[in-house]
Amino acid sequence: MEYDQDARLINFLSGVACGAVIGAGVALLMAPDSGRKTRRKIHRAADDLRDTAYDRWDDLTDDVKARVEEALKEARKGMKRVRG
Repeated sequence: MEYDQDARLINFLSGVACGAVIGAGVALLMAPDSGRKTRRKIHRAADDLRDTAYDRWDDLTDDVKARVEEALKEARKGMKRVRG
C-alpha cells in the first residue's frame, strides 16, 4: 500500500509529537532534583554563561582597540616618512 505525501508528513509529525511528549514525561519522572532546584541551576548556568560572554566581549574589544591604535600609529609614522 502506498501513502501519499500528505499522509507521510502527518505520520512523521505525529511520531515526533508523541516522542516529545513521552520524552518530557520520562524526563520529569527521572529528574534528580525538584523543579525549584532545577530552575536555580539553570539560572546560575545562564548567569555564568552571560558573565563569560561579557568577559570575552570585553577582551575582544580591548584587543581590537589596541590593534587599531597600533595601526594608526604605524600609519602616522609612514605619513611622516613620506612627508619628510
